[in-house]
Amino acid sequence: MITDDGVGGADPSAGSGLRGLADRVETFGGWLTITSEPGLGTRLMAEFPSP
Repeated sequence: MITDDGVGGADPSAGSGLRGLADRVETFGGWLTITSEPGLGTRLMAEFPSP
């Protein structure tokens, strides 16, 4: 999990950065959860299945 205390409001559909990261995680069978409420920072959590 990665968190920051920035301005929040990250939108994966607004560019290629977060969408690209999600694509990479999904390539390995995982999923990426992005929580980014305006004013409350951003949290990214990547989860992968056990081999």
